[in-house]
Amino acid sequence: MTTRTDAPTRREQILKEAARLFAERGFHGVGVDEIGAAVGISGPGLYRHFPGKDAMLAELLVGISGQLLTGAKRRLAEAEGVTSPGALLDSLIEGHIDFALDDRPLITLHDRELDRLRDSDRKLVRQLQRQYVELWVEVVREVYPELPEPSARSAVHSVFGLLNSTPHLGRPGSLPGRGATAELLHRMARGALGAAALGG
Repeated sequence: MTTRTDAPTRREQILKEAARLFAERGFHGVGVDEIGAAVGISGPGLYRHFPGKDAMLAELLVGISGQLLTGAKRRLAEAEGVTSPGALLDSLIEGHIDFALDDRPLITLHDRELDRLRDSDRKLVRQLQRQYVELWVEVVREVYPELPEPSARSAVHSVFGLLNSTPHLGRPGSLPGRGATAELLHRMARGALGAAALGG
């Protein structure tokens, strides 16, 4: 996720441009020369940082799954004993919205290219995602104790689908502004979870 405030490393620059290009034109539609040109180095120069495009894709998809999980765990740890379950759920939603708005190419990349990963990398992505979901389920059930666990899990997946729809919202300039979009997504996420609880 884009939470860093210091200057990105060359490796991070490469990954950012690779994600953008892969999302725009597909994994097989982009060559290493184009990725290199986007960051001002020769295509072969990329091999000082990555063994190839497959390694870039794996680091992007495994990396963002790990960052989402780490961020959620950090929010849980920071709020333990001092924050209400509702406020903690709001914090988890805010963290995911940051990802959904700031890392839109990675959402497209995940949807299109996950199956291109090696089995071991794809299994790791799925493992990280399951852990992330279970953190959410635990908090959602604290806020909505009447919601059975299977229903809470389904609701969490549905909310992720809602939040991860940002690549389909139009170009960034066509949105009503980041703050307004984030607020709208937050209201919709809480509304969806509340609706699920009413039916639980």
